[in-house]
Amino acid sequence: MLYHIFYPLHEVWFGFNVFRYITFRASAAALTAFVFSLVFGGPIIRRLRRLNVGEKIRNGTHYRDLYEIHKNKEGTPTMGGVLIVLALMVATVFWVRLEVLQARLIVLATLWLGSIGFIDDLFKLRRVGGRGLPGRIKLAGQLVFGIAISYYLLGHPETADYAGQIRVPFYKYPLFADIGLFSLLFTVVVIVGTTNAVNITDGLDGLAVGCLAVAALAYAVLCYLTGHFEFAGYLQIIFIPGAGELAVFCAALAGAALGFLWFNSHPAEVFMGDTGALACGGAVGTAAVLINKEFFLLLVGGVFFLEVVSVIIQVASFKLTGKRVFACAPLHHHFEFRGLKEGKITVRFWILAILFAAIGIGALKLQ
Repeated sequence: MLYHIFYPLHEVWFGFNVFRYITFRASAAALTAFVFSLVFGGPIIRRLRRLNVGEKIRNGTHYRDLYEIHKNKEGTPTMGGVLIVLALMVATVFWVRLEVLQARLIVLATLWLGSIGFIDDLFKLRRVGGRGLPGRIKLAGQLVFGIAISYYLLGHPETADYAGQIRVPFYKYPLFADIGLFSLLFTVVVIVGTTNAVNITDGLDGLAVGCLAVAALAYAVLCYLTGHFEFAGYLQIIFIPGAGELAVFCAALAGAALGFLWFNSHPAEVFMGDTGALACGGAVGTAAVLINKEFFLLLVGGVFFLEVVSVIIQVASFKLTGKRVFACAPLHHHFEFRGLKEGKITVRFWILAILFAAIGIGALKLQ
């Protein structure tokens, strides 16, 4: 919005030229989302308390030990992801050029998947036993979006040339140049997998949102380079017009995540719930799809990948052998059961997230 208001005025005063620069708008978007979170975080948290939307910690045969560790968190307001989504959307409206196709698609992804998470949170809070939407319904909602966006990208003239390609880090040519409809399945796996990976990681104060901020910043850099003709040529990566607006969006997501972390850091005043986890995970996954750098998620989102793998290993091991590999899954709970304090686990995972992101960005040059 501000681009369309102020940039035309550059003919009156050259200073308004800054509104055409992705770097300026990305920085402004991050700052806007961060400040919005700080200003409105307190009132939203107080409102959530009045609505009695407190977290319910599971307690039962399989959850008793975990309940003993986290029982002091019961009653902490959840659905705080509303704050992240609001801050992100405000910054997006102000600083992102929404007439660009990629920008519209990633906004749609965030709102669609965030709505699924919001409904799930409502069900958890209002139903006896704290059960949310049935898993098959949540998955169906994610699959519908994944299939729809993949089909759209394959058929749209602006994206059809690269939508059927698969690229991997450290290799400058497409691993597969034209996989056609198989890319539909691949896109669905990426979006659904990333969405749920963030959700799985959201188990300790500040853990998921801190790692998310790092991943969003890394993808802001990747989107900027992909949408810059000269940098893309120098790095020998695919150039995608419009990807620069995704950089602005990802920067806004990082700012919103950092603003939420202000309140979610240990001891957390609010949890983001599925509202935030699904919206943010879906946004990052969609950004990866839109710039054709899906496999970079394994590096940039390395912490999320490790968390998901730990759950897969645990479930497979128990079903096949009756034994557990980890004391508890996901991985962050394993370290809790081994006696590490929550704050130490969180900070160490943040450090890993930064290292993974640096490797992911560095992979662009090493190809």
